Amino acid sequence: MRLKHVRRARQFIPLAALCLLAGCGGKETGSSAVVIPEVGVYTAKAQALTLTTDLPGRTSAYRISEVRPQVSGILQQRLFVEGAEVKEGQQLYQIDPRTYQARLARAEASLLTAQNLARRYERLLKTNAVSQQQYDDAMATWKQAQADAQMARIDVQYTKVLAPISGRIGRSAVTEGALVTNGQEQTLATVTQLDPIYVDVNQPITKLLGLKQALASGRLQANGKDQAQVSLTLDDGTPYPLTGTLKFAEVSVDPTTGSVTLRAEFPNPERKLLPGMFVHAQLTEGEQQAAILVPQQAVGRDARGRPTAWVVKPDNSVEQRELQTLRTVGNAWLIGAGLKDGERVVTEGVQRVRAGITVKPVAASNVRLVAEFGAPADLPVN
Repeated sequence: MRLKHVRRARQFIPLAALCLLAGCGGKETGSSAVVIPEVGVYTAKAQALTLTTDLPGRTSAYRISEVRPQVSGILQQRLFVEGAEVKEGQQLYQIDPRTYQARLARAEASLLTAQNLARRYERLLKTNAVSQQQYDDAMATWKQAQADAQMARIDVQYTKVLAPISGRIGRSAVTEGALVTNGQEQTLATVTQLDPIYVDVNQPITKLLGLKQALASGRLQANGKDQAQVSLTLDDGTPYPLTGTLKFAEVSVDPTTGSVTLRAEFPNPERKLLPGMFVHAQLTEGEQQAAILVPQQAVGRDARGRPTAWVVKPDNSVEQRELQTLRTVGNAWLIGAGLKDGERVVTEGVQRVRAGITVKPVAASNVRLVAEFGAPADLPVN
């Protein structure tokens, strides 16, 4: 019995020794291994960039005309469909013309009498049968009769109420049988021209002054004819397919808001834009030849609120660098100083980075720059 216990003990000793040695060897291997963190990086590239400003604005009609009667009378007919397109000169209403036609007939009869008398006096004057004064009075009466007849014809024409401009007409404020008067305050209808249409936006005067300084210093270059081009985004985020043209800026600054009103003109053939709509207009500022864009997720803030980024140096060590951010462009920061062309910034794995450590940089998978509002993501990742 005792001999069996001795034999079992001899069998377990080599196994225990092997386990002990294996444990010691594994501990030494773990302490000597160095883990290099893997981070996603974005390579900054200097490239030409057209800068735009996104400004809120509202649409306003190109022309608005209020239709009013120019003669008094009973309205006989309405000759248009409410909400339809009308052409300039198209008849909209008919006012009872009988009274004005009678006045025209009387004026034409008076004109004929004055004309015959003037011509008769003209022949008699040659033989001194009438005085010069009688002849002059007859000629004056003839001319006055001509004017009266012309006024009567105009009044007859005014019984046909015509569209003053082309556009879309609204609802009619009167119906057949209503009495309308010349110079009345109430409009019969309103015609609005929607194609083209205006978009009025407000730009802060500080922004406008900064833009002029950037152009004067050479940091921005004027973009030629495109400088006056304006694109539009509707309130629901849908881009408007047609571009507009910047027409003018107000010559005075609004003292309550400190902004200047800019007006752009847009074609509106399908009437998608209606007066009073809220929109976003993108105005071209200029072109920066060597612009450096950095994804927003690569830029953080230090304890004093200054923008910083982790930069991977050529030897794959990292350092935290302070940046100068000029503005946002789409979903990126436009860098003014602190970063050069070709340098790499960390966008993924920032929590694993410390100053001076060596990292394994790989192409970032969380970067998709959009350089313009509403534009497709067409900038490269690295």
